[in-house]
Amino acid sequence: MKNDRTSRSKGPSIPKVVASAGKANTALDLFSVRQSFAKARGGKFDKDKELSAAEAEDAAWEQACKIPESSSDLMVMTATKKLGAYIVAVTQKSPAKFRGVFVNRMTNLCLDALQDMMRANSVRQDCEENRRRREDCQASAIIRLKMLGYIALLSENAGCLLSRQLRQISAQLANAINLAAAWKKSDNEKWRSMEKR
Repeated sequence: MKNDRTSRSKGPSIPKVVASAGKANTALDLFSVRQSFAKARGGKFDKDKELSAAEAEDAAWEQACKIPESSSDLMVMTATKKLGAYIVAVTQKSPAKFRGVFVNRMTNLCLDALQDMMRANSVRQDCEENRRRREDCQASAIIRLKMLGYIALLSENAGCLLSRQLRQISAQLANAINLAAAWKKSDNEKWRSMEKR
């Protein structure tokens, strides 16, 4: 049986593609993989340069943070807009097989949550029926954000997102959910104080 990788005329060749035994997502993993490939190929390895590249800030999040904040928007809406921009930026390079499953779903959930927040913000709390409508929209937005977190977790497990991207999404989701919950609580307190008058 002939071995394709070695022969008498040439030494062992290093395969160009290594079968994945897991995901190299952390900065340390990326650094180790690059160091191993450089060593195996006998090439130079600039330790400082590669370590700084592996630990570089998430460029997609930096891009999402450049979205101008509107003075008329609530903080929770601004946080959700930035989250949506980040999701769009990081999923552009996701494998094509995930675009119909995870990418569309994450984007749609984020947009739907933002729509619920805008709808809730447009309803005035001047009667019990409007208060309930506003509260329902706020609750719907929170549920959509929580569902987005679950789908992001599934995406990372499937290889659609990197671990650092999931960490950023999780942090921004927690912020958006906390702001939405605080908004809902504030509305309830305002309604109670209005009823007492």
